[in-house]
Amino acid sequence: MNLKTLGATALLSLSMLALAGCDQAEKSAQQLMGKAAETAKQAIDDTHKAAEQALSDATGGLIKKQPPADDEKREASSQDI
Repeated sequence: MNLKTLGATALLSLSMLALAGCDQAEKSAQQLMGKAAETAKQAIDDTHKAAEQALSDATGGLIKKQPPADDEKREASSQDI
């Protein structure tokens, strides 16, 4: 093997290793983003429940939570997917 062939082989090998590392980093980042999104959703849900409870306490239970309309139900179920 001459020096050019050896250099090209080494460069190709290093490039493939870098690409494999990038794929793994992308998968890890996607998992992390998924966990962060779930945590944020849970925080929003908890805040919403606390706000509803505070409103109920402040009004003495005069304001009742109304069930969502059909459009809101469909929208919420499609977002869960």
